[in-house]
Amino acid sequence: MFFGGLKAIDGVDLAVEEGSIHSVIGPNGAGKTTLFNCLSGVYLPTSGSIRFAGEDITRLSDHAVTARGIARTFQNIRLFASMSVLENVLVGTHRLGSAGVLDALRRGRDLKSEERSLEDRSRECLDFVGLLDRAGDPAGSLPYGQQRRLEIARALASDPRLLLLDEPAAGLNPQEGHALVDLIRRIRGRGVTVCLIEHHMAVVMEISDRISVLDHGIRIAEGTPHAVCKDPAVLEAYLGKGGG
Repeated sequence: MFFGGLKAIDGVDLAVEEGSIHSVIGPNGAGKTTLFNCLSGVYLPTSGSIRFAGEDITRLSDHAVTARGIARTFQNIRLFASMSVLENVLVGTHRLGSAGVLDALRRGRDLKSEERSLEDRSRECLDFVGLLDRAGDPAGSLPYGQQRRLEIARALASDPRLLLLDEPAAGLNPQEGHALVDLIRRIRGRGVTVCLIEHHMAVVMEISDRISVLDHGIRIAEGTPHAVCKDPAVLEAYLGKGGG
């Protein structure tokens, strides 16, 4: 993936096993978020291909990728601060709706039934992340850690098969970090495959089935947490030669 003359990621070969929790780690500037932007349709790769559930999705838009069953959160929280917590999650259900423009104008029985169904789903997602009691509050009024959970609830509302989490533990205190680990495991328990970017190595080592390591846009290691943490190339990428 090139930006002008800058190569952000170079020939990254990444396979995420269905039903797993797969972490992508690496120093700042390693190309991790660029990789997620390619996977989620935000960027169009300049070469290579992306396959999901047997389908080539390389050239699909972000909306089309979401429709295929991939949802994501972002490193920087992207909520509609003045909208309610529930309304933010309802935004995530848009791909599940089938009512057209005429249905909306007529306000028919089918549309009302669909609206109730999507609201029920949104409330269930809020309950799952522990925010149902804040459903009517403005999203911007939530503490930071709860805003992170709200973003995850909104992503889950689209009924994804693959959930991409970009630094979900960023800014969380240790207690919130432990709660996040539990939440991600419960998400996997719902049958959702999880791929996350994370700098908090305690979270990564505790939760990951497999870890891929990027450095300067290249995958330098992949394996179990135990194997990756002992890999010389990984130690050098993080610590520099000689451990300095």
